Amino acid sequence: MYEPNVVGDWHEYDEHAGLRVRVHRLEAAEPPRGRDDAAVGLTYFSVRVTVENRGAQPLGIHVEDGQIDVRVGPDGEGAFIDWRNSQFIEGFDVYPLRRATAVLYAAAPEAALAHVDVQVQLRVDEEWADRRLWTGGIGVLDATAAATPAGTGQHSLAHQVSAFLKDQTEPGTA
Repeated sequence: MYEPNVVGDWHEYDEHAGLRVRVHRLEAAEPPRGRDDAAVGLTYFSVRVTVENRGAQPLGIHVEDGQIDVRVGPDGEGAFIDWRNSQFIEGFDVYPLRRATAVLYAAAPEAALAHVDVQVQLRVDEEWADRRLWTGGIGVLDATAAATPAGTGQHSLAHQVSAFLKDQTEPGTA
């Protein structure tokens, strides 16, 4: 069974030696050029997608709109993507031992942000790489996220990660 990555994990691509990618810094954040009118009543957040080349040859990388999909909440509703404020990687040559980062701004109902899934499909040297999924949430360590009712995803990966981290930070636990 395919297991998603947790936000912050690196994923290496077998078909492109030395290429790895991660989704990280999932956090509440206001967009730099102001809120979009279509996001009224929604909570903004940002996520970063970093591509690293540990191989011997430069690779042409594309991470543009349409290659990143963000879903929130237990039902996987689509988040509002603020394309105007987001920064993508468009045809950038990532040389060995270098990185390139895309910053995506999105918005969703605040209650749905405890469960965020980000799917990324890179284009490398004009070839499509496999889609990969990262899962996480905003406020994973907050007491409000840990105290969510049983009907809102007790068995979701984000909830399991939250419970594990909570257990690790409480005094008297191993």
